[in-house]
Amino acid sequence: MARKDALLNLHAILIRRRDALRRALAGDLTLLRELRSESPGDVIDAAVDTAQDEISSQLAEVEARELGSIETALERMKEGTYGLCEVCSGKIPLARLQALPYATMCIACQRELEKEGARFSAETERAGF
Repeated sequence: MARKDALLNLHAILIRRRDALRRALAGDLTLLRELRSESPGDVIDAAVDTAQDEISSQLAEVEARELGSIETALERMKEGTYGLCEVCSGKIPLARLQALPYATMCIACQRELEKEGARFSAETERAGF
């Protein structure tokens, strides 16, 4: 029963985080539109505005990816597959889910995926891509 209670708690956490990200993204996008509509005063102002636009855009991109991961986790909860590794189908430990509520893989499978990615990156670098 403890795992079920913990999963219910994680559901509430995911919902709160999803709603906060939605509000933040709506605000970020509004701010970006406002910044683009303003005309810069001089070259320095334009450079500062461009840098701020870039930072805001990157932050919005990170938040959007996290929001997508949260939406996927909530969908997996509905389907009854939340907390199960997508690779090996084993249970993802509660400690991992509490640290990263939208984790889709157990630590062992995640590490293997990262090793494969590192090997692929090194191979493409050696090949000159």
